[in-house]
Amino acid sequence: MINTADALAALGIGLAGAGHCLGMCGGIAAALSLGQGAGPRLTFAYHGGRLLSYTALGGLLGFLAGSINIAAWTLGLRYLAGLLLVAMGLAIADWWRGISILERAGARLWAPVQRLSSRLLPLRSATQALTLGLCWGLMPCGLIYSALAWTATRQDALESALLMAFFGAGTLPAMLATSFGAAGIQALLRRRGLKVLIALLLIGSGAWSLYLTASHGGHLLQRAPGAGGEPMHEGMQHGASGQ
Repeated sequence: MINTADALAALGIGLAGAGHCLGMCGGIAAALSLGQGAGPRLTFAYHGGRLLSYTALGGLLGFLAGSINIAAWTLGLRYLAGLLLVAMGLAIADWWRGISILERAGARLWAPVQRLSSRLLPLRSATQALTLGLCWGLMPCGLIYSALAWTATRQDALESALLMAFFGAGTLPAMLATSFGAAGIQALLRRRGLKVLIALLLIGSGAWSLYLTASHGGHLLQRAPGAGGEPMHEGMQHGASGQ
């Protein structure tokens, strides 16, 4: 099961990415609040679809990553997890935007989804809003893609899904504030100090993860099947006992 630190990191990534979220999705979130009486219903359906999309994608990628039972693969994913935390921290603080590469890579995936989502507008029902939210989780957003890649390194469908659910929950304050016109909350979430604080925590967490992986990675490789000797036997015992 995920630990508190990882859950807070996922929540913090979503929360600190408020400015990015508002730029990517804020317009449609604000548009959903318009209309006579249907605004809140459509708004919550849309955001429910977004969170469901993040959660499902996290679970799928976690399952795929966990289906490869090779020590070197697991070790590589641990390094990737640390590097992605550092990269997301740098991006949130606007110190380095390297994760924008992921946005360009995802543009082709997004093109057919965008054509589908455009047919849902203007929204007339909660079902349409929910479907639009499901589509929006696939948009070419470096923050979303980085969070998905980071959570996939857990190599567990449930844990990856839960972390992406926390990430989605972190995006809600900014998005709901836009939907319902809460300018004060938007301003608070866009404060430079908050973004830098969360960015530093993510960078520190990523650096610590990289240090631990580098320090103990050799043990993982020694216990790999076929490595021979007692370490492999101990690893098999731990796996059988579920420890």
